[in-house]
Amino acid sequence: MVKQTHPDSEVTGLDGDPQVLEIARHKANRAGAFITFDEGMAYQLPYPDTSFDRVLSSMVFHHLTTQDKEKALAEIYRVLKPDGEMHLVDFGEPHGFYAKIVSSLMRRFERVDDNINGRIPEMFITAKFSVAKTSEFLTLFGTLAFLRGWKS
Repeated sequence: MVKQTHPDSEVTGLDGDPQVLEIARHKANRAGAFITFDEGMAYQLPYPDTSFDRVLSSMVFHHLTTQDKEKALAEIYRVLKPDGEMHLVDFGEPHGFYAKIVSSLMRRFERVDDNINGRIPEMFITAKFSVAKTSEFLTLFGTLAFLRGWKS
């Protein structure tokens, strides 16, 4: 979607699972989008300092341990250029009765406690980002929060 919306941008995808990367390559090729795909983990990025203008993370953080979330944010801060931005969408604090029930069930299957307990913005700040919640909405699986962090 990023490449289709911003065709002149250079896009790099990262995942620790080679099978997921192969699926992503296939989808990109089918869409006619040139995207670089690298194998690696968010908490140990294989890129030099100040390499990227923006980093996007979609539905990854709830899979990471607290320590790996903290490491990932520190790594993202490291690879961002000055004034770079981090955009994250992932589970957030539940609002309302239904969201609280769903969130209690999600705790059994994922490492989602930091997300549900509202600690992700604090982790951004600890990693030296300025942070803002840009939006959130309720899904069948819980509240999704959109966060924007920027490197000053």
